[in-house]
Amino acid sequence: MTALNPCEVSWFSALCDDDYEFLGQPDPMLRSSWEHCRNIVTTAEEGGFDNVLLPSGYALGIDTTAFAAAIATQVRRIKLLMAVRIGEMWPAQLARQIATIDQILGGRLNINIISSEMPGETLDGGARYERTTEAIAILRTLLSGKPLDHQGRFWNLKLDAPRMIAPGSTCPPLYFGGLSEPAREVAAKGCDVYLMWPDRMEAVKDTIADMRARAAKYGRTLRFGYRVHVIVRETEADARDAANRLLSRLDAAEGAAIRARSLDSQSVGVQAQAALRETASDDGYAEENLWTGIGRGRSGCGAAIVGDPDQVLAKLQAYRAAGIDAFILSGYPHAREADLFARHVLPRIDHGPLVL
Repeated sequence: MTALNPCEVSWFSALCDDDYEFLGQPDPMLRSSWEHCRNIVTTAEEGGFDNVLLPSGYALGIDTTAFAAAIATQVRRIKLLMAVRIGEMWPAQLARQIATIDQILGGRLNINIISSEMPGETLDGGARYERTTEAIAILRTLLSGKPLDHQGRFWNLKLDAPRMIAPGSTCPPLYFGGLSEPAREVAAKGCDVYLMWPDRMEAVKDTIADMRARAAKYGRTLRFGYRVHVIVRETEADARDAANRLLSRLDAAEGAAIRARSLDSQSVGVQAQAALRETASDDGYAEENLWTGIGRGRSGCGAAIVGDPDQVLAKLQAYRAAGIDAFILSGYPHAREADLFARHVLPRIDHGPLVL
């Protein structure tokens, strides 16, 4: 059997009001705030995680860039994966923000590119992704300390090389996800780590093969990340009970309303999560230990690995063997589930920050 390189294991801080004891039942103690989200990040660092995703949304929660700058002064080892919504940002200013936060962190910043619209704006997918491609090119140039002469559809910028650049004069790693054709092309052309949401193992392998071939057309290679929830308990029965408890107060109509309110409710990726859920077994399992019940109460990433420590570890190892290099995990409530995973599974994984 071919030896596997260490994988990166990240957790998730709920900056967008996405934390629950019971899905669909808001809890004032779990709403996004500086204190609550800081606690999730510090719990992840203490637990030994390599990285933590700081999500972004303009409709909910707290500002990601401001939070990242603040938490950067309070962590000592863990990396931050800061999500940035391209449609909301002027890329030259975004480059300065990224470089400043990366300097505070000593080079431990990663960026999750989101191909978003401006609040109140509606762009077709092709235009949004074209703008994202332009933004990535601008960021890579400025964050590498080079002068910029960019003439595009969305930005026409001619700028001197910036004084404030990222440590090492290189752009931080760019993580990006999306299943549509234009999204896949953006990733193949410009990102470093292609992110996927949960799917059956064969579909994961097919996506990796497709993205490797696309990147090769541009003379590039990609690393692959997998965003999934996790519920681990000492026994499989206890894990399944915890999963069922999480949904025990969710009204079906309210779950549908939550999904419909999401900004990405009509995206190809969200539709794929819905299809995975709709074709699962009666108890919600799409395949062994992959439970789709999470998607009944949220949009986006809609499935969880559920099982005892051996089962969860085996599932992660199978993804690694298929080509996954990095995991972004989460669970409800996030701080408690981070601690459980850190105690039961993380010490048994060969892991470390992704080296690109």
